[in-house]
Amino acid sequence: MTDLHDVLEPYVRSGAVPGAVALVARAGRVEAEALGSLDADGTAPMARDSVFRVASLTKPVTAAAVMMLAEDGRMALDEPVARWLPELASPVVVRTPESAVGDVVPAARPVTVTDLLTFRAGYGFPADFSLPAVAALFEEVQGHILAPQDTLPPDEWLAALARIPMLHQPGEAWLYQTCSDVLGVLIARVADRPLPDFLAERLFEPLGMTDTGFAVPSAALGRFTSLYRPVPDGGLELTDPPDGQWSSTPAFPSAGGGLVSTADDLYAFARMLLAGGTTDGGRPLLSPAAVRQMTTDHLTRAQREGAALFLEGQGWGFGGSVDIAAADPWNVPGRYGWVGGTGTAAHLVPSTGLVTVLLTQVQMAGPAPPEVMRDFWRYAAGF
Repeated sequence: MTDLHDVLEPYVRSGAVPGAVALVARAGRVEAEALGSLDADGTAPMARDSVFRVASLTKPVTAAAVMMLAEDGRMALDEPVARWLPELASPVVVRTPESAVGDVVPAARPVTVTDLLTFRAGYGFPADFSLPAVAALFEEVQGHILAPQDTLPPDEWLAALARIPMLHQPGEAWLYQTCSDVLGVLIARVADRPLPDFLAERLFEPLGMTDTGFAVPSAALGRFTSLYRPVPDGGLELTDPPDGQWSSTPAFPSAGGGLVSTADDLYAFARMLLAGGTTDGGRPLLSPAAVRQMTTDHLTRAQREGAALFLEGQGWGFGGSVDIAAADPWNVPGRYGWVGGTGTAAHLVPSTGLVTVLLTQVQMAGPAPPEVMRDFWRYAAGF
């Protein structure tokens, strides 16, 4: 009978990934597997508590934090964000997506909190990265994804973003990445405290997510994986060692992709969502209504089609994708979660209680999930 070891071992043996940690759970049954090594040199074995840069798995956590502030009464989802982000009070939009960055018109309406949560504020990446406004966005403010130490601090980052025109009018189109990072600045300003502190107090500590944060403490560096990217000859190139960008508090705590975490920490977050916002100990962190908003598709058909490069035909909730079409065996209507460009993935299925987490340390070559992910999801679909 096939198990997680059988699914992952060929990828470790071939060198496609130095190692991996995977977890599948449902109805109290948990299967977890750690294979391979923390790095390509085999200096230490992978373990269930190995720490990974989880990249865009940060996005659902960010969305949950925004919903907490909304439920605290600190802001409303339909409220313009200019109250806290005055830099975005008078945004401009390129006349057409192909227009030069100087050919702009005023935004037709203010950007709201919901626009940011649904990635429809007008900032972010479309399928065509060569568009002038997209090139400016990447060059000026979004080059931080794997270099948080080298990025502007939050206030300066937002000021730089405000100088770049939006690609679409607010509410018009789904665009990837940038809205989550804006939400990080919003959370800090609404809460009047740094983003890492707010997440630690309101989410990580209540959930027992002891290894999740924007940097790895020195005592945990021995469990921290190295990060690689595939190269054309089939090998791997080291892009961040354990003592690299995540070994100290970053200048820019990226709410779109800056967290490190473990399989069990992510499992704890997923259990909270499956329980309608409540911890294992019965402490409510979010209301069931807030969790439903997070895990419900908010896009139109045209917006899903425009985002097909990233979403593969599925929808988008707050901070993660929501399956609406059974395109593959693992696509179950309502399945919520996301993938990280560092080779990570985490999902939950509200209707069945299934949780899946896969952590590797090899960057994805593009938006399409790699075969190791697809094989893992195929296995988990029958769990």
